[in-house]
Amino acid sequence: MDQPRIYLLGFMGSGKSYTGKKLAARLGLPFVDLDQMIEKRAGKSISALFEEQGEARFRQFERETLHETNKHLAAVVSCGGGVPCFHQNMEWINQNGISVYLKTNHDILFQRLKNGRQQRPLLRGKTDEELRLYIEEKLKEREPFYNQAHIVLEQNSNEAMAEKIIEALHGKLDFQPGPAGE
Repeated sequence: MDQPRIYLLGFMGSGKSYTGKKLAARLGLPFVDLDQMIEKRAGKSISALFEEQGEARFRQFERETLHETNKHLAAVVSCGGGVPCFHQNMEWINQNGISVYLKTNHDILFQRLKNGRQQRPLLRGKTDEELRLYIEEKLKEREPFYNQAHIVLEQNSNEAMAEKIIEALHGKLDFQPGPAGE
């Protein structure tokens, strides 16, 4: 696999989109945000999909959209937080690219998510305490899937993650990234 798809995984708020854009620029690859693909394909927001069709239908739609990423010969793909946990998606991801789990601790996730919770269907209306509990419970539930990633990187800051991923990918990629800052 000389120029693979790189799938970024992690809980919501772990920095997948931010890091994905930086990583894609560094590697000279297109950046694909799976949530944006879903919204474009559905013609509506993820919140609207959740509200109108429920989580089960959303997860099915999410899986179909994930499989469409195989049209990209090489790309950095940011996956929604629940993607690896449904419909054997984690197996599919690992068979069709290199998976990278951006492991982020509870406190950092809480800080990142507390102000934007109204834009996230699964967090809307939760108090601070409910949000903390939700993060802890969902991480416990999802980590067995996330930990199946080819590469697991603990992170405290989004700033250096693209470089950490490039270091971890060294030897897994047959092409070299351009100089930093490109």
